Amino acid sequence: MPTSLPVPVPYIPAFLYNGISMNVLKVGSRGSALALRQTGMVIEEITRLNPGVECRVEIIKTTGDRILDVPLANIGDKGLFVKEIEAALLSGEIDLAVHSAKDLPTEMDERLAIAAFPERVCPADALVSKAGGLKDLPAGAKVGTSSLRRRAQLLAARPDLQVMDLRGNLDTRLRKLDGDDYDAIMLACAGLTRMGLESRITEVLPYDVCLPAVGQGALAIQCRAGDAACEIAAALDSYWTRVCVIAERALLERLEGGCQVPIAALAREDGGQIRLEAAVAALDGGSVVRKSAVGNASAPRELGLRLAGELLDSPARELLEAARAAVGPKDIGAA
Repeated sequence: MPTSLPVPVPYIPAFLYNGISMNVLKVGSRGSALALRQTGMVIEEITRLNPGVECRVEIIKTTGDRILDVPLANIGDKGLFVKEIEAALLSGEIDLAVHSAKDLPTEMDERLAIAAFPERVCPADALVSKAGGLKDLPAGAKVGTSSLRRRAQLLAARPDLQVMDLRGNLDTRLRKLDGDDYDAIMLACAGLTRMGLESRITEVLPYDVCLPAVGQGALAIQCRAGDAACEIAAALDSYWTRVCVIAERALLERLEGGCQVPIAALAREDGGQIRLEAAVAALDGGSVVRKSAVGNASAPRELGLRLAGELLDSPARELLEAARAAVGPKDIGAA
């Protein structure tokens, strides 16, 4: 969890925000070990900033948690890892939800709001390997990933590798690597870091090899728009994480991307401005189009839309159309 947070809203005895008592917050989370760890980090900050507020975790099983034997790109559903959690928010079953930002579709019910993007951790992808770094893998090595984005960029760098589908929670994927089916797997550095598993990282893949998914490494705290819970969660917001993720999500929205399209993007602070890099790749890694742009931090959405427009005016458009034709028009978030 971030060590430097914005100053919280003033402490109010009895926890009245806009006249509403918030002594107990019901927090929705997926049930994986990583999801619960991330939710626990958020709860720790909320209770630290609001002594006396009690947080209760409600575990909600999502479509993505139930369907583990089908590649992500083949599941025709929006909000694969968030739909049921958002329904629980709208029904009042929970007061706020903790998501991995990369799981949130770019379209959101207007009754909901993202109250905070806590400080981002390393957004890069990691190679976890039995045989050294990416350059050290032998020809034909079997690498597991559930992401078309990772698959495409990996094949662009090493077309000789066998990229195999890999689903399951973080611990499940690591167990599969420890078996005989894979020589290496690709995972998000953020998940390994949050679970205290940094020692499993063989190589942090450089961004010129593998740009991350939109929102990777960031959390998103979602509430009902206008609820008192939004005010409580807002104290966890990181300004630079928010503006960077907004820029990335705007680009994804304009490109109409999701798990079925190999789109990557990363925005970072650059001298008080935002530098946004993006890539669109062919499914087989045979072609990758990369572009970047710099924009004002006060207008992150405009930056994302502008860079997306530049990509659509380039050969990236044909790569997007080919990817959609191959797997179908589904939008289930970034991967």
